[in-house]
Amino acid sequence: MRFDIITVLPGLLDSPFAHSILQRAQKKGLAEIVVHNLRDYATNKHKSVDDYPFGGGSGMVMTIEPFALCIEKLKAERQYDEVIFLTPDGVTLNQSVANQLSIKQNVILLCGHYKGIDQRIRDLFVTREISIGDYVLSGGELPAAVLVDAIVRLIPGVLSDETSALSDSFQDDLLDAPVYTRPADWNGHKVPDILLSGNTPEIEKWRFEQAVERTKERRPDLLK
Repeated sequence: MRFDIITVLPGLLDSPFAHSILQRAQKKGLAEIVVHNLRDYATNKHKSVDDYPFGGGSGMVMTIEPFALCIEKLKAERQYDEVIFLTPDGVTLNQSVANQLSIKQNVILLCGHYKGIDQRIRDLFVTREISIGDYVLSGGELPAAVLVDAIVRLIPGVLSDETSALSDSFQDDLLDAPVYTRPADWNGHKVPDILLSGNTPEIEKWRFEQAVERTKERRPDLLK
């Protein structure tokens, strides 16, 4: 799966994609992540990509032409399944959205900045708008990294344990059950006996019950 990320601050994305699962996915050839500097597509001598908003008001607005030139260049090279704009007023990212996107082949991600991007970019090019939460960040780079991470780990072959992603929180609209590892007794704090029993059906039943109880307590909205 290929991700083309368009940003005015490409350096912000160096570290997130250079380590751990995302790094291994790229080395295996299962994910390709390409970051494009929006200023390379600015046509003015100062390489500026923003201007004052029509109608007045505070802040600056990212201009349409650099985004249009970059998107059109990419689309001339390959077909894209989605052009996604990371924005606080988009649909909130959840596991279902990540699952849907994990079966795509080529995706463009647009990172906004300043007061936002010219609405015509959204009207003409964007196919999906995604938010990672009800708060505002300085730009779309961190949300883009979060989205890529959530998607890539679902691609078959990325995780060493193929079933791991299937048991993550939210996959069944439930939070995950408690997990334990060695030692079985730490200063008198013991692992539940059921997990040491070797009785797989009963262990799975216990985990499901614990997941339901944890979801009721912490995220009852998921059970609706």
